[in-house]
Amino acid sequence: MSEAEFTAYVQERRASLYATAYHLTGDRYEAEDLLQSALFSTYRAWDRISDKAAVGGYLRRTMTNLHISAWRRRKLNEYPTEELPETVGDTDAMRGTELRAVLWQALARLPELQRTMLVLRYYEGRTDPEIADILDISVGTVKSSIWRSLRRLREDEVLSFGRDQEESFGELVA
Repeated sequence: MSEAEFTAYVQERRASLYATAYHLTGDRYEAEDLLQSALFSTYRAWDRISDKAAVGGYLRRTMTNLHISAWRRRKLNEYPTEELPETVGDTDAMRGTELRAVLWQALARLPELQRTMLVLRYYEGRTDPEIADILDISVGTVKSSIWRSLRRLREDEVLSFGRDQEESFGELVA
């Protein structure tokens, strides 16, 4: 069989083969590498494949075997430990720290009672009735004050506080 047949087969099935590779790896770049390796291996064996209708299965099996082999090699290089490695220069952690600082500045601009309610709710995880008991005010006052506080934070230009961030407020201040 010829190189032209192999090329035609790959062009016809490229999308489905890539989808298989992607589902195996879960990463676009790893999927491309895996598919490339499987195609190279299949191309070398093209003349020995007598049933061309089975090429799809052959390629998928090749991708699976290559992926398992790569996973096993990678597994040998990783050993679990009791301690986590230090993350020097972790930009995500730095962004979280910066966001926390901006959040505390925005909280400082709120009236003391509103700030106290937000800290009790999101930092300490208290319920509205618990906050009401602690501050000796009604539950309705707690609810409306927290609502107004969150609205002020959402409108804060520096913070740009979004609706989806309300739930993660407790994580940010912890």
